[in-house]
Formats: sequence, C-alpha cells, structure tokens
Amino acid sequence: MSDINALVAAATAAVNQGCWNQAEAFWMQVLALDPKHPQALYSLGVHAFKRGQLGEALQALQAAHAAAPGDPAVLHSISVVLREQADSAGELKALEASLAADPYFLPGLLAKADHLERHGQPKAAAAVYRNALKVAPPESHWPAALRSQLQHARALVQRLGAELAAFLAERTGTRLGALTATEAQRWREAGAIMSGQSQPYPSMCSQLHVPRLPAVPFFERAGFDWVEALEAQTEVITTELKAVMAEAQGEFKPYIAYQPGTPVNQWQDLNHSQRWSSYFLWRHGQPVIEHLERCPETAKALSAIDMAEIGGLCPNAMFSVLAPHTRIPPHHGETNARLIVHLPLVVPPHCLYRVGFEQRRWNVGEVLIFDDSIEHEARNDSDELRVVLIFDVWNPLLSHAERDMVKTLSAAMREFQGTA
Repeated sequence: MSDINALVAAATAAVNQGCWNQAEAFWMQVLALDPKHPQALYSLGVHAFKRGQLGEALQALQAAHAAAPGDPAVLHSISVVLREQADSAGELKALEASLAADPYFLPGLLAKADHLERHGQPKAAAAVYRNALKVAPPESHWPAALRSQLQHARALVQRLGAELAAFLAERTGTRLGALTATEAQRWREAGAIMSGQSQPYPSMCSQLHVPRLPAVPFFERAGFDWVEALEAQTEVITTELKAVMAEAQGEFKPYIAYQPGTPVNQWQDLNHSQRWSSYFLWRHGQPVIEHLERCPETAKALSAIDMAEIGGLCPNAMFSVLAPHTRIPPHHGETNARLIVHLPLVVPPHCLYRVGFEQRRWNVGEVLIFDDSIEHEARNDSDELRVVLIFDVWNPLLSHAERDMVKTLSAAMREFQGTA
C-alpha cells in the first residue's frame, strides 16, 4: 500500500507540473499493483481523452465507474466522452446518473443544462441552470474552470425570466383593470416573483417583531385621517426647514453613527458621514425641545398626529437630508408595530425610493406611508439635496389593546436589560 500511495503522490505531482507523460507512467505502475484502482483508471481515461483516443478513454472511465460507482465526477467524464462520440442519449444518461449520485454536483448540473440547451430545450435548460446557480458559491468564489459556464447560465436565466415576465404581463394585463391599484400592484409583484425578476420581501425587525402582521410595503394615504391636514402644511414646514438649514447647519448630524469597534456592515460608506444627516425633533421617544421651539409650525403639525409611542424607540421625527449622488443601502427597520411617514419637502429629479418590490418617487407635499421592517432603500442621483420630514405612526393593523402589549413588551425588555 505504501508503494501505491507513493506512486499516486508522484503522479499527482507530475500532473501539477504539466508532465502528463510522466504522470501516465506512474498511473500505469499503480494499475500494475492494483488493477481496479479508481483514481488510476479515471486519470488514465482523462489522459486518453486528451490524446483523442475516445474508445480507450471510455473503457478506462467505465472501469473507474465500476470501481467507484458513487463518484459523480467519473460519470460526468463519461458523459464528456459520449458527447464527443455523438452519443446524445448516452451522454444524458451518464449526466443523470452523476446527478443521481450527487444532486448538488455543479459540473453535472451545468453539463445537463448545456445538453438540454443544445437540443432545443432552452426553458428546461434554464430550470437546471437556475438550480446550478443556487448551489454555486458566491460569484467571487466561482471556480475558474466553471466561470464562463456560470456566466452563461445566469445570462440565459435572466433572459428567459424577462421573457416569462413579459408573457405573464401580457396574459394578466387586461384582468389587472378589474383590480384596485393596490391589488394590481400585488399581482404584478406575484408575476415578478414567479418569473424570477423579484423575490418575496418579508418583514424583518431588529427589535420587536409582531408576528402575523401582513408585510404591506406602502399603505394607502386615504386610510389616515391626518394626511390632508399635514400635507396642507408643507409650505410652512419647508420654510422652517430652510431657516434651520441656514441658521443651524451644524445641528444636522450624521444619521449613521456607530461607535468604534461596532460592525458597520452595509453602513461603512455612510458611517459618521454628512451625506445622510438628520435634524431631530423627536428622538427615541424624547422631544428635542430646542429644535421643536425653533420649528413651531412643524411641531404643531406633528402634535395633531397620533404618533407611535414605544418607550426607548419612538416617536421619532426629523428632517432627513440626503446629499447629491448618495444611496442609502437596503436595510430593515426596528419594528413592524409602527409605520414610517415621509413628507417630501425638497425633491430634485432623479430620486427614488424602494420598499420591497415597489418603487416610488417622492412628490413634494404628498406623504408616503410604509412599513420599514420590509427591506427598503433610497437614492438621490441628482446634483441637489433631497429633504423629507420623517416620523412614525402606529401600524393601523394593531388594535389599541395590542399597542399596549407593544409598550409592555418593550418596557419589559428595557427593564431586563437595565435600561428602563
């Protein structure tokens, strides 16, 4: 056995050095000692294939398969030889056998998808390519030998996904007219998920998650009786905003401000950056008296709204400033017990807001009400500042008794942690 191990090591070293003839001689010595040695049979089959000796290659590989029937790489290599021999049925049978041995065998998945694509079945191929992309490592770790195949797989999946999305849109287009705007958006999203153009966006909270609440990205403005009165105050609120921007610019602080030693994850570019800054009127449930006194009309408008009150968390209210060419990366909020409200005040062109699947643009004086526990992001691709008034309100799907439970649970957590 020690002689065989030494020969295997020598053969492997020769291959790594590109000395194929020397490696083959070592493998032949291994077979002389062990005629059913699977690695030697497999390697000699590969050597024969490289020389163009397909019959000899197939014989050696089939012997390797008999010696190691559960090795998917051997079956995959057999399929390669059969493809060169124009034996399409045999190629597919070998590929299916390799995947029966290991359904997650990436080269086998890519090869089966390629076989289906070559034989006029692009949709079936895309389904297999999709599975290959799921089991593949992140792109930065794609094996060099498989990179071009994985890139092709992704391109085909994307192309057919777009074709499916267009097909579904055409089939459902007339029926969408019978739905409300909210219902229609739901079914557009369903089609996008089905075609792989989107994904489900669940509610994910960093603090308090209320189970069984629907994950609704944007809420209809008509469901909140304070909206009209607030929007009517847009001009006066904007006047107060511009005054504090002129007189108290230094009091606009970076919204993201992690302490040293804290993992910043996706916030690295914005940590302690004025590119996303805030002027707080309320912060973590506490009024910022000086700022409220400086903005009396804004304070009055907010006082007429039933803002969410969760001790240590909210209400929050702020002027939020996003600098030109700045993106707030996708993230989740703290709890789905509250909703976030945006009253847009200064909105240049080329600004976009996304919550889950749905994208919207800010329009000055028209509130957006959304569940920030759903993944969301913001972009300012203009050359000017974008400013919105942000505050939080209760999720209307909670009863008043449930609001009390939210307060009780949050207070109990703070008490347990010693931060009451």
